[in-house]
Amino acid sequence: MSKVVLITGASRGIGAATALLAARQGYAVAVNYASNSLAADEVVRQIRASGGQAVAVQADVADEAQVLGMFAKIDAKLGRLTALVNNAGVVDVTARVEDMSVARWKRMFDINVIGTLLCAREAVRRMSRRHGGEGGSIVNVSSAAARLGSPGQYVDYAAAKGAVDAFTIGLAKEVAADGIRVNAVRPGLIETDIHASGGLPDRVRDLAHQVPMQRGGSAEEVAQAIVWLMSDAASYTTMSLLDISGGR
Repeated sequence: MSKVVLITGASRGIGAATALLAARQGYAVAVNYASNSLAADEVVRQIRASGGQAVAVQADVADEAQVLGMFAKIDAKLGRLTALVNNAGVVDVTARVEDMSVARWKRMFDINVIGTLLCAREAVRRMSRRHGGEGGSIVNVSSAAARLGSPGQYVDYAAAKGAVDAFTIGLAKEVAADGIRVNAVRPGLIETDIHASGGLPDRVRDLAHQVPMQRGGSAEEVAQAIVWLMSDAASYTTMSLLDISGGR
């Protein structure tokens, strides 16, 4: 069976690292991006330069019509999906809950939660044996924030990732008999530019002393765990929430 993976938010950071590693493991890769086409095209170029197969697919994962269009394009260009990595996500500027707006919360949950559910739904429709599929694997990218709470920074982000954890557990039980494994990784302090987008470009360096391993992690270290969970090496692993946090 050919291996086809969709990685959302794959133009940078953990998503890009996962796309490159998955391609080396023999996956045809759909590189999703919301707006940065140049970065997504560069990931595709690197994969193709190494002999792999990849396409860039634009979609805002919070928009159902765009998600449906993205999956239709993947069906046509790469074939039936066998793996999904729900990596697309956003943070926001540091704030206390009493200073947050409803607009901020809606954006946070639309992308981090609704986007994850939407893409998982479409993946299940393609992977599930009850729909004529041959099974598959879904890996949701949660966050250590789901259990730490992120007080004084972004409690709403932590709450959204907590929802992703609960969804992972429920969906894993729901589709296990249909041949689909569902797991999540929960990265801790990882060196990516998501921190800068939240107004804290030095967050990893500033908080590294709180990590038992005394350092931040790399996107590649998270990618290794994601691709393992996708693989046959994890064939009896489902409903797992794997912390990649240096002990924090």
